[in-house]
Amino acid sequence: MLQTGESAPDFTLPRDGGGEITLSGLRPQIVVLYFYPRDDTPGCTTEAVDFTRLSDEFRQAGATVIGVSKDDVARHDKFVAKHDLGVILASDADSDVCERYGVWGEKQMYGKTFMGITRATFLIDGTGRIARVWPKVKVAGHAEEVLEAVRAL
Repeated sequence: MLQTGESAPDFTLPRDGGGEITLSGLRPQIVVLYFYPRDDTPGCTTEAVDFTRLSDEFRQAGATVIGVSKDDVARHDKFVAKHDLGVILASDADSDVCERYGVWGEKQMYGKTFMGITRATFLIDGTGRIARVWPKVKVAGHAEEVLEAVRAL
């Protein structure tokens, strides 16, 4: 997994609502880049709703919030509509970005081993450097903690 101080790998991914999102195109904005396993599952829904609830505060602090999973854009669009989400959702269908950020790997659940996304968040400053990393995120209170870190930059 990438560490604080490293350059955030650039990417261009398809996003909800059509079009694409390019990380370097957002500079000099702060970017909250969060990786999550799957749309419309309990933890992922709570995380997206929490970031949405605070989206105005993130914008006021100069930050853009982007969620990344392997789900395709059509699934993202349904997820956004169902929960009235206000964050960007990007589709990393081939796991390239997940692999470059170090969040794609072997996981275990209920005694089964499988490949998947580890829930993690990267705070990227206006120069494209990683200012903070939250590996293996616990969803409760996470969006609020990230907002405080954004405000501290």
